[in-house]
Amino acid sequence: MGYEIVFHPKARDDFEALDLSVKKDVTKKIDALSENLLLGKPLGNKMGLDLTDCYKLYVHNKKYRIVYRLIGEYIELIEIIAIGKRDRENVYKIAAKRIKEEN
Repeated sequence: MGYEIVFHPKARDDFEALDLSVKKDVTKKIDALSENLLLGKPLGNKMGLDLTDCYKLYVHNKKYRIVYRLIGEYIELIEIIAIGKRDRENVYKIAAKRIKEEN
């Protein structure tokens, strides 16, 4: 059973900005995620950022992260919130900001 993957609008921009080789790796990882929603590791509270409902996936030799969350009481969707380099935890800051903007 595959799960439906949706992108936060800005996460789609993150994806489009990636180099082709990184895009290929991200696409493979997202395909795997659609078959196993718990493929990633729980984020919890990262540097004072509340990402307790989010997971991270390592991509492209662990240089990039995909931050996602499960949507719906019975997990109807997997939402990709952010895709980016881990540098200085920036991808986590971006994800937390996007979540906060929704609330």
